[in-house]
Order: sequence, then C-alpha cells, then structure tokens
Amino acid sequence: MDDFKRDFIDFMVRSEVLTFGDFTTKSGRKTPFFINTGRYRTGEQLAKLGTYYAAAIQREWPDGVDTLFGPAYKGIPLVATTSIALAAEGRPVGFCFNRKEAKDHGEGGSLVGAPLNDGDRILIVEDVTTAGTSIRETVPILRGAADIQLAGLIVSVDRQERGTGDRSALGEVGEQFAMPTRAIVNMDEVVEHLHGREIDGRIVLDDALVERIAGYRAEYGAR
Repeated sequence: MDDFKRDFIDFMVRSEVLTFGDFTTKSGRKTPFFINTGRYRTGEQLAKLGTYYAAAIQREWPDGVDTLFGPAYKGIPLVATTSIALAAEGRPVGFCFNRKEAKDHGEGGSLVGAPLNDGDRILIVEDVTTAGTSIRETVPILRGAADIQLAGLIVSVDRQERGTGDRSALGEVGEQFAMPTRAIVNMDEVVEHLHGREIDGRIVLDDALVERIAGYRAEYGAR
C-alpha cells in the first residue's frame, strides 16, 4: 500500500470522518463502519484532503484531465481543494460544479466554474458512492453542456458494497458510462492498515470490529 494511502486512512480517523460502531446507511443497511465527509470542518483539513485526491489523480490519470466536476453539494469543496492541490504540483486544471436548481437570471444555467467544451476530459470527484444515484444524475448534465469525454470518477473510499446487482456501485457506474472508477482507498486497505493499530493512543479497529465488518461484507459486499 502506498504511503499516501496509509496517511489518508489515519487522516480520516483523526478527522472523525471514518468511524466504527453502529450505523444505518441511507439504504437502510446496518453497518459497523461509516464515512461522513461532512465532518471535514477546517481549512487545514480541506487543504490536506485535496492533496490526497491530487495524489490519487496523478497516479490513476497520468495523461491528464481538463476539468474536475463536483456534484452539488459535497463535490463542490472537493473539486476546489483538489484543483488547488494539483496546481501546486504544476498541473493546472479547471473545476466546475452544478447548482441544484438552474439560475434563471444573470448568466443563467445550472453549471458554475470552468466552461465545458467539446472534447474536454471531465473527471467527476465525489466523496463516497453507495448507489451511484448522484452520478447517474450528473452525467446527463455534463453531456447536455458539451460533447465531453468522461475521463472517470474518483471517490475517497470504495465501500466495496453491492449496488443494484452483485457488482460494486463503483463498478456498475463505470460499466454504465464506460469510464474508469477509482478510490483513494478501499475497505480492504482500511482494514489491513487499521486492524490492531494504535492511533493517538487507542486501537481504532480491534478483532471484534473486524469480525463485524467481515460479517457485514459477507452479506452486502460486492461479488
């Protein structure tokens, strides 16, 4: 596992974004782990988050992308901080996001930021994809703006859970739109890194929690 992945997992734990216990997902599944990116609360955290996304993009899309797209609302700060981090590494890219409701005055439209042009390679930046709903809503917006190319989708964590079928939600979305889908880390890597390891004096993921995660993934994990 790359060092930036290990650092990112620790960063999520310290930011209280990655937590373990008893939770219920939007789909109603009872889960022993939860990723809530709404808990990034400071400029320092947001700046660091952008560097992790940038590192993953540099590795997974070495040939480059033209514009980062962030679905409203959580995707908006993600594309802003990631574009800043990429610019600091000498790789400037534009960023764009959508409004939930189209603006009917001023410049109008539903998109804000870098204009989309025919042939642009667009990389969608999300937090976590469980059902892929926001991506299925996003792609028609992008294709309605210009004859763009979907460079792919990147999320922070791949929960490695089934979507509507036996495949993972990320895999289903990638297949539907013929684009690569990647994550900074996946749950296999999270468990591998955290199991029995102390962070700031406490063991975050003990044997009992690992067993619960294994049981959950046996029921809901992607095949």
